[in-house]
Amino acid sequence: MILVVGIAFGVLWLGWLVSWWIASVWASSAAKRPPVREEIFYRVLTVIGAVLMFVQFREHRDWGLLWFNPIWLDWLFFVAAIAGIAFAWWARIHLGTLWSARVTRKEDHRIVDTGPYGIVRHPIYTGILIALYATVLAFPGLFNATGAIVLTISFVIKYRLEERFLSQELGAEAYSAYRKRVPALVPFWPAG
Repeated sequence: MILVVGIAFGVLWLGWLVSWWIASVWASSAAKRPPVREEIFYRVLTVIGAVLMFVQFREHRDWGLLWFNPIWLDWLFFVAAIAGIAFAWWARIHLGTLWSARVTRKEDHRIVDTGPYGIVRHPIYTGILIALYATVLAFPGLFNATGAIVLTISFVIKYRLEERFLSQELGAEAYSAYRKRVPALVPFWPAG
């Protein structure tokens, strides 16, 4: 039965990856970006984290898992992963053509503070992290747990760069007010 859950998670992540890539054509072109050298570190961490997260190291018949959950709990984690992906998609759709895979200012860029952006400043990262940690809890191995931690660090580095850049580009006062009102990644966490 663990194989069926594993296939379900694999289909979920592959579906997200393909749909996310296809949706990238809806993004408007960039007006300005920070220098590539400022983005290198989080990009390298993202690749390392993704490889650790999703490459199966099958040294043992038990997939190298640290423990086994009851099957109902694995399915509950699958539902949580779907909820995380859905939250990320809601944010992506709400952001519309302002979305970019890179830190970017678009021609018509503005601070979006409605919908999921009124809950957290970086709801795409929040949704993906929910899905990542649900996956780790369903398949608790050292490699994927390390991958999730590395991806979390990568997202924090990226969102800090993004906030510095957008603060400069859109006005420090306006962005600072948004930062004081809305937490970065965790809903209901004190903002700042």
